[in-house]
Amino acid sequence: MEYTVHKLGQLAGISTRTLRYYDEIDLLKPARINSSGYRIYGKQEVDLLQQILFYRELGVSLESIKDLLTSEDFDAEHALKEHRRQLLEKREHLDRLIETVDLTLAQREGKITMTDKQKFEAFKQKLVDDNEQQYGAEIRAKYGDEQVNQSNRKVKGMSEQQHAELEQLAADIHTTLAAAIATGDPAGELAQKTADMHRRWLTFYWDKYSKEAHAGVAQMYVDDERFTAYYDKDQPGAAVFLRDAIFIYTGTEKNE
Repeated sequence: MEYTVHKLGQLAGISTRTLRYYDEIDLLKPARINSSGYRIYGKQEVDLLQQILFYRELGVSLESIKDLLTSEDFDAEHALKEHRRQLLEKREHLDRLIETVDLTLAQREGKITMTDKQKFEAFKQKLVDDNEQQYGAEIRAKYGDEQVNQSNRKVKGMSEQQHAELEQLAADIHTTLAAAIATGDPAGELAQKTADMHRRWLTFYWDKYSKEAHAGVAQMYVDDERFTAYYDKDQPGAAVFLRDAIFIYTGTEKNE
């Protein structure tokens, strides 16, 4: 079965503009161009588009998808199994949220008594699931499964107060980082305060703190585009500035 760009867009539920853009960036090229100048897509392109849309549903950037699909190590069957695993995790999270909502409604109706721990279990699990989905592979490759699993257990064991403190500290880091960037000095008081706050933030996840690991995380913020985008979304260059501040805080030399 072959499809024009219009028919493939209808089949997949995406716009022809999106398909043309995928062609422009060499993410999904048509099998051929017919004599009338129309893009024609075959079975291989349909299967590839399905993979692309799976990755997009999981929040992977187009650039990263392109790298994955063009890698010599890419295995379509393995990728599908990984898609399935991650989608099941999403479903489990939604099921937990629905269960929490049902329990909350039952409590409001006077049918049950809900513990404070039950009120927040789904949200703490989401914190773990989101982190695994976005950064799990890289973090596990860098620090090992056992350390990541310990971190996840620590998050899920947080009290309501600890979870609130973690959320507030994350917000404070962004505020203080913005003020520090305005000074232009990663060695300045505000920048070093930000680095110290970041250390405190890490201790909510880590059993043990080390300057070397702290510096390694800071460098990862610059090396990995997803981390960089998170910090740079409000202020370009924030990830590099934070890395430099943490390097100074930990006494680490830059290799640039």
